[in-house]
Amino acid sequence: MSMTEKGYLVAVDAPLKEALTYLPPEGVSSLERGASVTVPLGKRTARGIVLKPTDKIDPGLALKPMLGADHTRPLLPPAYMDWLEWLANYYVHPLGQIVETVFPPLPKEGRGSRKSKVVNDDVTPAPAPHLTVEQSRTVEAIQKTEGFAVHLIHGVTGSGKTEVYLRLLDSVVKSGKQGLVLVPEIALTPQLIDRFSRRFPGSIAVLHSHLTEREKTDQWWSVVEQKKKILIGARSALFCPLMNPGIIILDEEHEPSYKQDEKLKYHARDAAIILARNLNIPIVLGSATPSLESWSNAQSGKYQLHTMRERAQAKSLPDVEVIDLREVYRQRKETPSDLPHWLSDTMFEALEQTLSRGDQAALFLNRRGMAQTAQCQACGYKAECPNCSVALTLHASSYLVCHYCDYSERASELCPECKEAPISAIGLGTEKIEAEMARLFPNARLARADRDEIQSRDDLEKLIADFESERTNLLIGTQMIAKGLDFPKLNFVGLILADLGFHFPDFRASERSFQLLTQVSGRAGRQTSGRVLIQTYNPNHPSISYTLAGDYLGFAEQELNERRELLYPPFGRMALFRIQSAQAESGNLAGKRLVHRAKILQNRFEVFKEGIQVLGPAPAPLAKLRGKFRYQIIIKCDSAQKLNALCRQILSTTDWIPKATKVQVDIDPFQMM
Repeated sequence: MSMTEKGYLVAVDAPLKEALTYLPPEGVSSLERGASVTVPLGKRTARGIVLKPTDKIDPGLALKPMLGADHTRPLLPPAYMDWLEWLANYYVHPLGQIVETVFPPLPKEGRGSRKSKVVNDDVTPAPAPHLTVEQSRTVEAIQKTEGFAVHLIHGVTGSGKTEVYLRLLDSVVKSGKQGLVLVPEIALTPQLIDRFSRRFPGSIAVLHSHLTEREKTDQWWSVVEQKKKILIGARSALFCPLMNPGIIILDEEHEPSYKQDEKLKYHARDAAIILARNLNIPIVLGSATPSLESWSNAQSGKYQLHTMRERAQAKSLPDVEVIDLREVYRQRKETPSDLPHWLSDTMFEALEQTLSRGDQAALFLNRRGMAQTAQCQACGYKAECPNCSVALTLHASSYLVCHYCDYSERASELCPECKEAPISAIGLGTEKIEAEMARLFPNARLARADRDEIQSRDDLEKLIADFESERTNLLIGTQMIAKGLDFPKLNFVGLILADLGFHFPDFRASERSFQLLTQVSGRAGRQTSGRVLIQTYNPNHPSISYTLAGDYLGFAEQELNERRELLYPPFGRMALFRIQSAQAESGNLAGKRLVHRAKILQNRFEVFKEGIQVLGPAPAPLAKLRGKFRYQIIIKCDSAQKLNALCRQILSTTDWIPKATKVQVDIDPFQMM
């Protein structure tokens, strides 16, 4: 290479830890940061993105020139490039592979003048309703802040957070800028898109997983070319670059679906905050039940807190009652019933009354996860790990296991608490509930909403349309439809078995249960008085007690106190190493070697000696999946920087990993299965 030649660092679309150095393409004197290029990589051609020029080149290295600049892709703005590099560093993932998620799946050509079927632009504009005092105060407070700031709106269900978002977006659009609105995938319904379209006719683009590749491509370009001013989407929409950004809004910020568990294991909320900081624009987080991480940041003053305590249409929150299934169990031992064991007389009568007066009802089952709950049906006792403050999981009907530290104990024949009944696995599915409802209410117009039944956008749209038009009057579903939907005649909501969420082997189990109970309860009585029944074997569980009292602040304080003692987030940071192998012995060996490497690093480097806990290895809750044995190690740390550095050191070499064994790290994990 001559002295006049200049090399460039390129992040290549390949599983590489570092960027590669190339010469510019023939006839090209310079390239800008963020330019897309094609490069030779071994015997194939790969895409890449230019990071920066470099003169740190080994003289003995024969650099290859790039094959050419890719002018079909726009130049990525500097703030987005900085953000992408942060993602790669923080989540320990190859930068070149992250960059590929930014661009649409198909070439721009072929769009023509085809009319979008994703968003109906031929709508009648809807006037803005009069704001409540709380809404006005929130909008004004957020608009007073210039530049970057994180705003957390804590508003009860039905308090009108969406209208606040619309007002904020209206100001952004009028200033000529663009806005990004992120919602959980399940909330991307025709209801929501129609509401935004009527307020901003012809200005809405939508991105989510149910679109075709051509639809995704067309929607992406409509934003990048600034033909559309507002982008609404699921977490992946975060990667579509706004060329003139003004605000980011992230609704239901507590939702676990914002965390991606495959490939780049990022959290859209956390990543969106960093992006907003880079772009120097405000970001608004909204929830009736904020994540404890966000709540802690608001309490410390890191986020600006805005509270909305009243429902926007002056409707009271629904009446919430608890049914103790232990009492139902005792009563039916004495007086047998034709009703299924999971359906109390009270809930059956409430369903009868609701349907007979022409109203709608919904039954929910929190079926999140696959591990079975181990519980005594007589007294509600559940076994907990003495080391980790999480529920034990029943294995092979004989062992109770902790999936954090591998503590285990033999399941006793009789409950150690009441000595009346054995501890048994409890399981129930929506399909079984649907069949029983059809038997008990033969005239009811039933619909079931779960992942088996709802597999496409069309399925979900039909389900919602049928319920809105009252072609359906009894809806049975999972948390897929527990949030974000607004049905005027839905006046009764029943939670079949709240306990399934309580005993999930995860330190966030209580938080997620409280959030689900509150969110589901908020579906009832949006326009008339509503009633909610919660069936449980644990009526005194904190998640239920605080839901009944509508006391988020009390719940948050109790839960944060427990987490502080155990160094769980937000007081500590976590990394989850997942190990998969075709042979159980190899997976276990990899886990032991990983822990050994962590211990060596702790002993060798002063920075790692304090504030770090290494738990495991232990079999994953799903110990075998798709023919692979699975193990995991959890590392808790008092510092995000320290944790990131330790994880990088552990993975700096791979010669310690047995053959046919995969080791992956998940920073800030949400899914422990």
